[in-house]
Amino acid sequence: MPEKRRLVTLILLGAGFLIAVVLGITLGLTLGATRNIQQTGSLQEHKPALPTQILDRNGELVTEFFSEEKRELVSIDQVPRHLIDALLTREDRDFYKHRGFRLWYIIRAALDIVTGRSFRGGSTLTQQLAGYLYADRTDISIKRKLVELWWALQLERNLTKNEILEQYLNTMYFGHNTYGVETASQFYFKHSARDLTVAESAMLVIQLASPGRYSPINHPNRAKRLQEEILAQMVSLGYTTGEEAERSFQDYWMGYDYTRSNLTSAWFEREDQAPYFSEYVRQRLEEQLLGSMDLYKEGLIVHTTLDLGLQRTADQVMEKWIQVVNNQHQTQAASRLSVADATFLPIVDLLSLSFNIEGIRFAGSKQRSRGLTQFLDSVNPVMDLSASLFGLEGVKLASQEAYAKFSLRSKKTKVEGALVAIESTTGRVLAMVGGRRFESTNQFNRAVQSKVQPGSAFKPLYYSAAISSRKLTAASMIVDAPVVFWNDDNTPYIPLNFKGEWKGRVLLRDALQHSMNVPSLRVLDTIGFDAAIERSSRMLGITDPAEIELVFPRKYPLGLGIITVSPLEMAQAFATFPNQGRAVDPVAILFVEDRNGRILLEPEKELRAAQLRAGRAQQIMPPQDAYVMTSLLQGVVSSGTLRGAAEWVGGFGRPIAGKTGTTQNWSDAWTVGFTPQVTTAIWFGFDERGYSLGINQTGATSAGPAWAEFMKSAHKDLPVAEFGRPATGLIDVGVCAKSGKLPTKYCNEGIIKEIFLSGTEPREFCDLHQFEQERNEGLKQTIKNSLLLGGDLGGGSGPPDILDMLDLDETPSSGSGNPLLD
Repeated sequence: MPEKRRLVTLILLGAGFLIAVVLGITLGLTLGATRNIQQTGSLQEHKPALPTQILDRNGELVTEFFSEEKRELVSIDQVPRHLIDALLTREDRDFYKHRGFRLWYIIRAALDIVTGRSFRGGSTLTQQLAGYLYADRTDISIKRKLVELWWALQLERNLTKNEILEQYLNTMYFGHNTYGVETASQFYFKHSARDLTVAESAMLVIQLASPGRYSPINHPNRAKRLQEEILAQMVSLGYTTGEEAERSFQDYWMGYDYTRSNLTSAWFEREDQAPYFSEYVRQRLEEQLLGSMDLYKEGLIVHTTLDLGLQRTADQVMEKWIQVVNNQHQTQAASRLSVADATFLPIVDLLSLSFNIEGIRFAGSKQRSRGLTQFLDSVNPVMDLSASLFGLEGVKLASQEAYAKFSLRSKKTKVEGALVAIESTTGRVLAMVGGRRFESTNQFNRAVQSKVQPGSAFKPLYYSAAISSRKLTAASMIVDAPVVFWNDDNTPYIPLNFKGEWKGRVLLRDALQHSMNVPSLRVLDTIGFDAAIERSSRMLGITDPAEIELVFPRKYPLGLGIITVSPLEMAQAFATFPNQGRAVDPVAILFVEDRNGRILLEPEKELRAAQLRAGRAQQIMPPQDAYVMTSLLQGVVSSGTLRGAAEWVGGFGRPIAGKTGTTQNWSDAWTVGFTPQVTTAIWFGFDERGYSLGINQTGATSAGPAWAEFMKSAHKDLPVAEFGRPATGLIDVGVCAKSGKLPTKYCNEGIIKEIFLSGTEPREFCDLHQFEQERNEGLKQTIKNSLLLGGDLGGGSGPPDILDMLDLDETPSSGSGNPLLD
């Protein structure tokens, strides 16, 4: 009796649901034909979430921005027929026959919901798509089925069967954070959906119903069994042959990668060939779009300035040299961890000898390894015993504290580095490395965000103001000797040269080539703080008066580069020279398209228009001044602090210029340099101040070789280009290599060809060597006469070796009246 009553109840429920469905369909068709026409008209315009693609200057994919949905669209005409066959076999064999639903399956699903039994599905492909787009698929209720049915009817009415299939294949979730068949194929099989095999197609359609349960990565055996079933069904339905199915199945599993991590997903396998640059671009896009579009879903196509070839070179060079510099730093740091060796081990050895405890003795044994491990493992126990026996508690605590500090500093002081390369005349960013490793927990971009002291790399900026002032030339003589400068607050400043040596009188060219501090400060003193700061701030692109006041202290250490700047700013500043004195504004985005190819943004075009409007304001210095500075900086590479780096790479074989920089205590090492095509800045240092790269770790010895390697590789396929020399306003003059004046017959130390702004060339002849020669001749005659009076008449002259050995190369000691010399 209860069974009969239950049967009647089910029949009544089924009949009631059937009536409701019929009424719902009737109502839906009526409404769909009238007032909902506008709503359903947008079905063909459905826009699934698409990632934003970042492309390099040649159209090569750099990376994609997406959140929870990784998707790439593909046309139904581009996928193989057996993919559609596999999909219909698994999900909807009557797809081309029904009108979007199958009544019996709907009734069965409703009965399952009412009776609380397991939901057995039965939705058509159209219903699945409608449910995904317009309903909550997690809602197991009759209401959701009705909503799904309604929209399935609208899809069928507005789209063709193939259009529905195309939307389905591009929309549905295939597991592991992949949406759409193209993205799924790329993720699972590393190739396009266009190239799917029969077995791969079967594996993909399995993921639609339960991607977690049948993932070939997480559950390969389970997925394999179901895949084999689908292939057998495809054979029985005539979609493929038994041989093809078997061959494809065997090929699939013979090449299967069982080592692939089951934690992987499309997000974790997202390729980013330039992560620091990509994040820099993302931030620029957020600023320019002002939140008007979702970068992670709108499917934007961002054309950037990046050159992936140069980026790969930059990555390789920086990976190598960060490790090299870090190893050198760690080696020196380890040598400083010899406190135990120098201080505490002798105490231990004394205890060993005094009490005949051979086991604790270190001298002459293989245990005498320096560093923290030795202290912790061997010295510390002995110090504990000694402290207890002899009251050496203070020594023990001091040693522990010293080693604790050394240990902490050693862990925190990993050398970091940054590189940025831009096109010398346009400012297009070609390559960017912002640190040793880009991680989700550390995305700090040192190429852009880091503000560190440039040291002597800053000097060319105000040297250019000195050339423009026409007070100084490349051949100006400047004294390199101890001096006291007085700041505006009446505090004295006594600078020293890097090596603690003094060269006496040197030419301005030599002072810059060899990065002499005192001559450089004399240059700053000659032109004044106003001129130096005005020129430097413009070259660095710093225009806000408040920021200028904050960045540039009006004190003499300014001349040694105590300001804080980023590598990108330094590249921007140096590019002014090869750009013939015009300002260079870095740009990373060329233009942005939407998913349909419509241009939304053109940042570079807008920048060029702004530069055109600026007109003469873009000209930071005359082209002639920039050319003179370029010549000076070429000398740094050929004869100055970058000569070793140039020799390291076997020379460049083209015009190239640059400057090194090192900060106090060897904390930062820089090299910034350029050709007519590319300007590159490289920095090595630390994220925290107060650490040292190591004694003599300078811009010339660390950043220099890295810069040289990158620049040599970056130009291997570029034609040799000359720096553009202005047709007028410059003059080449031969000058004495020692005095910088016009040479005479007495100039025996060489004559060099120097470049001058017209009107600043020397007018005076060198009197230095004539004075020296006349003085020396007079002195030699005096000695000769003295020898003759002494009775040595052999041949009528004194011993020639005495005269030849005389060092008579002294300069006049009288004041010159020139503040650069006195």
